[in-house]
Parts: sequence; C-alpha cells; structure tokens
Amino acid sequence: MAEHGQRPRRRGQGELEALVLSALREADGPATAGWVQERLGQDLAYTTVVTILTRLLAKGAVTRERAGRSFAWTPASDHAGLAAHKMRKVLDAESDREAVLASFVTGLGPDDERLLRELLGRPGSEGKD
Repeated sequence: MAEHGQRPRRRGQGELEALVLSALREADGPATAGWVQERLGQDLAYTTVVTILTRLLAKGAVTRERAGRSFAWTPASDHAGLAAHKMRKVLDAESDREAVLASFVTGLGPDDERLLRELLGRPGSEGKD
C-alpha cells in the first residue's frame, strides 16, 4: 500500500495503450478523448489520453474523425487484427524475411503448427498480405 502523499505507480506506455483501446472497444461508436478519460475513471490527465490516442493513431490501431473542435476515435480492428498488424510491422522491419518466418514457424508448438497449416491450406490463403 502506498504511503500518504506518495504518487501512484507509473504505468508503462503499453499498459496505457491497452487501457485506452479497451475503453474504445466498449464504446457504442466513435468516442472522444474526454469520454475515454471518464470511462477509465483513473487519475489520467486529458492530455495523457490525447497523447496515447495520437500514438495509437500513428501505429494504425485507431482512426479518428472530426467531432466539433475535437476528434472522435474508433479502434481500427479487434485484438487479433491489432496483433497481426504488429507482427507484420516487425516482419517488415527485418531484412531477411525468410529467416524470421522460418525461426517463427520452427518455434511453434504442435497445436499452433497444425493450426497454421490448416489456415495456409484454406482456399484463398495464397497471396494475402
């Protein structure tokens, strides 16, 4: 328990991004930064929420549209889509794609390997980005 007057634990950027994305996913539609701040119900400053949303926009994790003088934010995809986007980004940053993919595949457990083979065997799986 924190002593009186002590600041709360500082959360990492990834943790804040996850909290903000989770709040956006609970919204009935596009949500403002103010709504996200209220929804989180924590000691986050409005400017912190806007900063996190802007970082998520740069990563392609959210989209935004004008809403009066501010913006309304929407998640760009679900959890699986966001994870896939991150994986593609890592892969795109490497010079030897074949080596990275080979290392990834050889590190899979039997169940994941079977699932990957099934997915690759589906019609239309060739040539997808």
